[in-house]
Amino acid sequence: MAHTSKGKREVKRAVYAGSFDPVTNGHLWMIREAVELFDELIVAVGVNPEKHCTFSVDERVDMLRAVTRGFNKLRVDVFENQFLVNYAQSIGANYIIRGIRTASDYEYERTMRYINSDLHPDITTIFLLPPREYAEVSSTMVKGLVGPRGWQNMIRQYLPEPVYRKLIAMYQPE
Repeated sequence: MAHTSKGKREVKRAVYAGSFDPVTNGHLWMIREAVELFDELIVAVGVNPEKHCTFSVDERVDMLRAVTRGFNKLRVDVFENQFLVNYAQSIGANYIIRGIRTASDYEYERTMRYINSDLHPDITTIFLLPPREYAEVSSTMVKGLVGPRGWQNMIRQYLPEPVYRKLIAMYQPE
């Protein structure tokens, strides 16, 4: 915990947001890292009405809760119709966690960091670089692999087990 100028302990609270459609092992790596860095982590499912999602908000929340069950400094939440930095401010988060996988991610996230700082200079954006095995993993990439022969074995390496089972059930009903 950080100390304020009056000596009180300030909770280091961070928010890690995304669509998590579905949650991948790359997301889970980010969550594990962030839980170690902060006193509290809020993993927030962002609802974008413009974006077509494979899973409902409730399904995404349930998957996140299933794969983060062992983390005691973490809670899962949902936010919609607001900027991430405003959501962070509304829940008392001092930090926003963002992942950088590619140069284009960096350019986008750098711009958003400055905009967020203009809106709430008291909220710090922290960038995490995932290890190579997760650098190319995204929800979109995983969903793009579904369909051709052998897809079940192909996607297994990119997903936590409960999420893998959910995708199998969705696309390969018994």
